[in-house]
Amino acid sequence: MSYSAHPTAIIDEGAKIGAGTRIWHWVHICGSAVIGRSCSLGQNVYVGNDVTIGNNVRIQNNVSVYDAVVLEDDVFCGPSMVFTNVLNPRSAFPRKREYRRTLVRRGASLGANCTLVCGFTVGEYAFVGAGAVVTGDVPAFALMLGVPARQAGWMSRFGERLPLPLVGDADATCPHTGDRYRLRNGRCELTDA
Repeated sequence: MSYSAHPTAIIDEGAKIGAGTRIWHWVHICGSAVIGRSCSLGQNVYVGNDVTIGNNVRIQNNVSVYDAVVLEDDVFCGPSMVFTNVLNPRSAFPRKREYRRTLVRRGASLGANCTLVCGFTVGEYAFVGAGAVVTGDVPAFALMLGVPARQAGWMSRFGERLPLPLVGDADATCPHTGDRYRLRNGRCELTDA
């Protein structure tokens, strides 16, 4: 076994788990889940069957990663944040055939207690603040805050707020890394690293 798991963890037969991944207390991983290398799954995490988790992903305590969710490399899921996979759930009318896919791109951070309504994409290195409720696609490098979540700025790969306007054309440099960013037509891009 190239990963480590606490004795209380339940890992169903068939789950694929990469080397160096750490699985903590009372985690349940379903049999068709795919989890990359060097991940950390905190206490009381659930991972569904139709879930793909990239490398170096951090999932904090009390997070359920339901079917139809994909987390790319370097994603951070804060404590008790919420994924969904059905838009209009009803107990009396199961809708497993209506799951909507959620994609969280590389390097994105999802703050504690935030909620992602299903069927959308969170862009690369986006930052969803604690308690925010995401109800649509999130642009790369966007800072999203509030209920419902609204864009409040731009974030660097390092996780620092960039001095860029929400709209217009501008350039900025991350003070920690020296990486340069360009804002054009509502899109923020890393120009060099």
